[in-house]
Amino acid sequence: MKTAPRKARPLDHIVLPTASLETARTRLELLGFTVAPNGVHPFGTENACVYFADGTFLEPLAIGQRETAEAASLGGNQFTARDAAYRFRRGSEGFSAIVMGTHDAKADQKQFAKAGISGGDMLDFGRDFVTSGGDKAWMDFRLAFACDLRSPDFFGFTCQRINVPVADRSKLVAHKNGVTAIRSVVLTEPNPTDFQYLFQELINEREVEAHSFGMDIKASNATISVLTPDGFTAHYGGRAARDERGILGQAILYAVKDMTSFKQLLSARNVGYSDRMGRVIIEQAAGQGAIFAFEAE
Repeated sequence: MKTAPRKARPLDHIVLPTASLETARTRLELLGFTVAPNGVHPFGTENACVYFADGTFLEPLAIGQRETAEAASLGGNQFTARDAAYRFRRGSEGFSAIVMGTHDAKADQKQFAKAGISGGDMLDFGRDFVTSGGDKAWMDFRLAFACDLRSPDFFGFTCQRINVPVADRSKLVAHKNGVTAIRSVVLTEPNPTDFQYLFQELINEREVEAHSFGMDIKASNATISVLTPDGFTAHYGGRAARDERGILGQAILYAVKDMTSFKQLLSARNVGYSDRMGRVIIEQAAGQGAIFAFEAE
């Protein structure tokens, strides 16, 4: 009996823990991003998202009400528990998770459990979405988590939107820096293929492109790259611990309309950057939990 071919999930968003949404907003706006109004979760965390025209987004995530978040974790909320664990081990600025889009989180939960990578109980919740014009709309979400116990500082989950309000996001996806999409998510691990099974199941894609620097797996709208520390340094110039095992979030590669205009914006705002392999590289900073890389679309 033949099984149905797999269809790769799309990258939905990236979780970037931060100590302060105000700091994150200031930093991201300095880099030319449009940042949405703050969103408040019912379990003590809050975000200030950056949305892109390709449907992906960044989720800078802060603790809004610590006692509420701690109580949620004790009650089995995997989102707050894993965020707290990341902050305890890595600090309050970073890159903790990638999120894939889905139309059926319940099926994903069963898939992850069968594959031995379930990250715990599903999470259902709702919150207000605030548009750039100040209008509010209610959104419901269902999350299914995937993880590998060998990698305590990274997790993934799928996100299903149960209720999708009609909202005009045209202003939110227009960025002064000209970014239109997330092209690639970049992670590190000394032996990337040790974790290929986790990513094959999370992305729902069997094909893996292994190469001398690591491995790439294609989501339906972006590439998930897991590089060795040396491979990461060669491509992005950042330093990654060569003997630290486990997946670590390191960089995000964006597509930009006009690189010349983008560089002019950075120079006018006194933002330091380097050129590497045709890309603009901006190092991490408070409110920017990963290296940001930019290339022409």
